[in-house]
Amino acid sequence: MLQGFVEPISLFLLGFGTAAYGAMVGAGGGFIFSPVLVFIGLEPAVAAGTSLALVTVTGISGTQGYRKSGLIDLRSGVLFAAAAMPGSVIAPFVVSMVSGSIFKILFGVLLVGLAVLMLVRPNPGEGGDGTDDAAADAAHGGRRIVAKDGRVFRYRFNEPAATVFNLVLGFISSFFGIAGGPIRTPVLVHFFNFPVRVAVATSLFALSFYGAAGAVVYMLLGHIELYPIFLWAGIGFIAGAQVGARLAERVAGSSLLRLLLVVLFVLGVLLLVEGVRG
Repeated sequence: MLQGFVEPISLFLLGFGTAAYGAMVGAGGGFIFSPVLVFIGLEPAVAAGTSLALVTVTGISGTQGYRKSGLIDLRSGVLFAAAAMPGSVIAPFVVSMVSGSIFKILFGVLLVGLAVLMLVRPNPGEGGDGTDDAAADAAHGGRRIVAKDGRVFRYRFNEPAATVFNLVLGFISSFFGIAGGPIRTPVLVHFFNFPVRVAVATSLFALSFYGAAGAVVYMLLGHIELYPIFLWAGIGFIAGAQVGARLAERVAGSSLLRLLLVVLFVLGVLLLVEGVRG
């Protein structure tokens, strides 16, 4: 079934490209890799488990790059990760009960819905004004993130609501093996006023924690394809995440979201077609 596809070089390149793009948009790459594993014939639980494990590797690797840029909202990242942890641990037990067709349909609806949501919402600004003014911070309130390049990001959001949102997101992300990035990033930007770059960095930071918890459960259940997929794609994921984090600093935040929208929509439609065909 997988013969010819799982050549080391193919898996490395797939992992590298997926992780680089995922790190650029703060999504971890699972929203691409998990559907690909489903398309090539893996059972939903194995596809989700293997993808989640690889995304966790990306999160840990990519977070190092964003940590150096100073863009991570540490308080929010810790709160989001803690809230998502229970659902991430429960999901592996549930996904094994779902048929492949239903899994594809649900996954497709999720991705297309996210793409439509991003399309109808206005594009956000970057949010960084390049100044470090204590008086402005006091007047603005909320969060203040100072990047390594000198830009200052100020924003306010409903912290309890954002934390509760991550309770549900933990289950959804682990269930599909996407670790939540493609959902959390646009929601943080459009509904909680996060600057795009801060949302990307913080999302990747959070998923590196709760993604690891879900991946451990998948491994204990025997739902991770350790060899050859995890090994060779994992090497590509580690390298790609570092490249993606650096490329994100050179690409406009609005462009990152447009790239994410297109990929979400295409993958979602493909999954829906596959699911309906059974």
